[in-house]
Amino acid sequence: MKKAIVVGGGISGLATAYLLRQKARSSGLDLEVTLLEKEKRIGGKIWSIKDEGFICEWGPNGFLDSKPQTLELCEGLHVKERLLRSNDNARKRFIYSEGSLHSLPENGPAFFRSKLISWPGKLRLSMEPFIPGPPAGIDETLASFGRRRLGAEALQKLIAPMVSGIFAGDPETMSLNSCFPRIAELEREYGSLVMAMIRLAKKKRKERAEGKVVSGAAGPGGILTSFSNGIQELTDILTEDLGSAAIIGGLPVTGIRKGDTVPYLVRTDTGEMDADAVILASPSYASAEIVRELDSEMGRILHQIPYASMVVICFGYERERIEHDLCGFGYLITREEGMNTLGTLWDSSIFENRAPRGKVLLRSMMGGACFPDRINLSDDEVEKRTREDLRHIMGIREAPSFVRIFRHPSAIPQYTTGHAARLAALGKRCLQHPGLFLTGNSYRGIGLNDCVAAALRTADETVDHLMNR
Repeated sequence: MKKAIVVGGGISGLATAYLLRQKARSSGLDLEVTLLEKEKRIGGKIWSIKDEGFICEWGPNGFLDSKPQTLELCEGLHVKERLLRSNDNARKRFIYSEGSLHSLPENGPAFFRSKLISWPGKLRLSMEPFIPGPPAGIDETLASFGRRRLGAEALQKLIAPMVSGIFAGDPETMSLNSCFPRIAELEREYGSLVMAMIRLAKKKRKERAEGKVVSGAAGPGGILTSFSNGIQELTDILTEDLGSAAIIGGLPVTGIRKGDTVPYLVRTDTGEMDADAVILASPSYASAEIVRELDSEMGRILHQIPYASMVVICFGYERERIEHDLCGFGYLITREEGMNTLGTLWDSSIFENRAPRGKVLLRSMMGGACFPDRINLSDDEVEKRTREDLRHIMGIREAPSFVRIFRHPSAIPQYTTGHAARLAALGKRCLQHPGLFLTGNSYRGIGLNDCVAAALRTADETVDHLMNR
């Protein structure tokens, strides 16, 4: 019997362990899979906290249904019928700029009617098809791309808020190729994002007529999807399927080394465990410490992947005390407004059951790469500043009846310039250690779909390695 150890009990580790076991069975490989997690609670950053009738997401609140991996995972777990798709409200998203909330335009006519971008800014955007292509051999930042391709105002009011909402990142340091590879690919292929959208729209119409479906030009799109009791249902289902025999919680992994008679020995607080394959599904900074003895250069590279901190603030209110229309997903804030928070999601408008009847749940984000010191604010100060923003933006003067504050000192990995080179270097180091694999959101995508897609690749690679060993 072969043995595989997965380190990390978040969605990446759980999905990898589950898929690894499934693929081993279908391949006729006799494989024992063990998952080790340093915390007693399994699930990592996915945690749906139920309190006073509210469901507060400690981390991510779902996944987009436009990519197949997570949907296929749910289908394999026989829980696809339990999925909950977001309300139509979630289609409406807002940007707070120049003292007002502006609905993000969904089409060309709406864009030209919108007051979010000034007429000079719209004129600059209309010049996009005539802008030269990307400079060769440069890992361009999102800010540089935005200024070059779309103009400074579009960077300020469209790209920068999006980057803070997705990555909690700073567009001045984030890599276009690593954060949004599809957009970089479209520019290289078509020379213009506008031309790409026109041609792909034409292709989409043609393939729809043939009974096919293709994704949109700018990104995957899709409907935000979760479960009635929160996205934690997914990690709970995976945990139950793997079973207590395969999962050991509350056991930190402190190192890994080559064995004399076995490929690897994984060191824990209670001793060493032998393994034919080791999958590190832990954050890159944790994996760096684990591999330090085995490969100090790999550890050094892993430590170069930075993380942004984040404070998540959940406020509950009586619905009748909020005059503002809550028909929408929520809003992001341009940095120039000088607000304390990055934005606020109207959680109870996105999914049902997130708040008791007659109440609403708002979830605000604070901190990120641009405001790293805000992780150190006291709870009282966090609550005070969040209330100031909600009063200023939404006119909410009432004190919330429900408050929960969650802190993430290392919330989201930052794909800064040079990220692709770091991944290439890590790939070369892994070749020196057959049977050692890295997976998770530190590398090729931070979303839940990305984690499941990476888990699928890692499971395939692990089984191939063990079958041919």
